[in-house]
Order: sequence, then structure tokens, then C-alpha cells
Amino acid sequence: MGEVDPAFILEPEHRPRISYIEGKGVPLIDLSPILSSNNVSAIEFEGLVKEVGDACKEWGFFQVINHGVPLEKREKIDDASRKFFAQSLEEKRKVRRNEKEVFGYHDTEHTKNVRDWKEVFDFAIQEPTILPASLDPDDKEVTECNNQCPEYPPELRETCQDYGQEMLKLSYKLLELIALSLGLPADRFYGFFKDQTSYIRLNHYPPCPTPELALGVGRHKDGGALTILAQDDVGGLEVKRKTDGEWVRVKPTPDAYIINIGDTMQVWSNDRYESVEHRVMVNSERERFSLPFFLHTAHYTMAKPLEELINEQNPAKYRAFNWGKFIANRKCSNFQKLNVENLQIYHFKISE
Repeated sequence: MGEVDPAFILEPEHRPRISYIEGKGVPLIDLSPILSSNNVSAIEFEGLVKEVGDACKEWGFFQVINHGVPLEKREKIDDASRKFFAQSLEEKRKVRRNEKEVFGYHDTEHTKNVRDWKEVFDFAIQEPTILPASLDPDDKEVTECNNQCPEYPPELRETCQDYGQEMLKLSYKLLELIALSLGLPADRFYGFFKDQTSYIRLNHYPPCPTPELALGVGRHKDGGALTILAQDDVGGLEVKRKTDGEWVRVKPTPDAYIINIGDTMQVWSNDRYESVEHRVMVNSERERFSLPFFLHTAHYTMAKPLEELINEQNPAKYRAFNWGKFIANRKCSNFQKLNVENLQIYHFKISE
């Protein structure tokens, strides 16, 4: 990625400012009350639930510390990621993603029809992962998707599997806190993830000669239930602040995870919690690595507002839609530049 191909260049109104606002308000939440073996007081636990609920409502983003993920697991996957991306393009492309193989290496992803300045490697949590065979709403055919793994580094598969289990454990703790914050039973969301389509992504953002023209990932919202992100010390993640629409930088906090609410959670909560736009800046001098984990439901899930959260005064704001078809449509637009915006949850909004 030397000279800048026009495919990477954003429209002027979406180009990033090189100077940035540091997002001091992004909540930092200590999860130690739910991890400690000591008896936690009801007041302390309720305080944590409220903190999570407030963060979901006001920001759609928060950071967590004392989360229970062993540091060595994170260091191991970071090391494997750096080894993989340091290889030649020819080697990496041996495990290239395509429209049949949805997991593996990819370096031509588009967001909002502009190419992202990054390369990625995707690894499914559940193997095989079952996904729709086509975008046709009436086609009930499904396909089994398996992970592609490179020869080098040889530990990549096992490292990703181990890390994935840690991400699932943390996801379920967060889902419980979010459910309780909505006044629901702690295990309310569990049933959606029996045949989940979740995956880990290894991201590499090479130095970019024109960081004022391109983005590592363009502005977007995540489609799933939750995203759990580990970023390195270079930073670059920016969140669109709900109060004023300003882009603010999420400062890297050592050993913290950044959590954001996805579109599915927004629909389940009937807009009480909102999926927020975010993007990734690139750097002219330093490469950046990050590790997002995308918590996605089973392909057959019909996403719709939860019955407990709707009533006559607060009717459902979305009609039900099939998660598998929704995400398949989104992934399709990641492979090619389209003339239309890809599918978004507002396309399922019920007009008032």
C-alpha cells in the first residue's frame, strides 16, 4: 500500500481532520464486582448495572477494565496476528476470503463504498458456522462455512480458538449486565446465541501516506449484538458523540476492552440503546493492530424489539428481519463497490 489508489479516497465531507478531540467522556467501567469471589453487596452490583445502562444509553460505547480475560491470551493472539501480517501478500492470499469462503484473509474491504486502508483475517468462533446460501429472502438453503488457516504461524488456529472462548465468557457477562439494565432477566439474551455466527477479526492498518484523505475503516455502525475491541497503543478509533455529533478519539487504555452496542441490540431494546457510528483513523508513521470480536446471533434469528420492552405507549419501532440475510447482504457489499448504500436497520423501521 504505497501510492494512494483513488478507491481509498473519501468524499471531501467525510475526510478526517488530522487534529482530533480526545473523548474524555467515554465511560471506563470496572467489572471487578462481578469477577471477585467475595460477596458483592447489592448496592455495588446495582451500581455496576446502572453504569453499564447509562453508558449504553448516553454513548453506545464504553471501556471495561478488570474484565477477567488473561493478559497472556491477548498477548498471544496479538503476536500471532503480527506474524501473519508480516508475511508476503502472496502467502496471505493463500487463505483469501471470497464469496464462497467467508472467513480468512481480505485486503479490499469497502465501507460506504470506499475502500478501507487495512487488511484483515477473520476467524469464526463456531465451526462450521451456518449461514444463508444466498441473499434471496425466499431461499431457505444454508451453507456450512469453515475457517481457513495459514501454514504460518502454525499456532494461529489454536490461539484464535482459545481467545474466542475468552471473548464469549466476557460477552455473556456483558449481556447479563445489559439485560438487567433493561429490566430483563440476566439470561434473557442467551437463547439467541446457540448457533451463533460470531467471529474474531485480526486488523492491520499499515502506515498511510495521506491520512487526511483515507480511513482505516470508514464511518459505520456494527450490525451485531455487541463488539469487543482490543486496540494497541497507537489508537485511531473515533466515535461520533451523541450529544453534538463530533468525532472523538477513544484513547487506548492499557489492557482495557472497548465495548460497543450493535444494531441488533438497538432493535432488541426498541431504540432505548443505540448503535453509534464510529470510524478508524490511519497514521502516516506507525502501523496499527486491533482485535475486534463481533458477537452475532444464529442465522435464523428474527431480529425484532423484545416483547417485554414494547407496549401501547411504546410500540415496536422495527418490523422483524432475518439476521442471516441481513448480514449476508452487508458482507456482499464489503466485497464490491455498489451504487447504493448497503442494508441498514433503518430500512426495517416502522414509520410513525
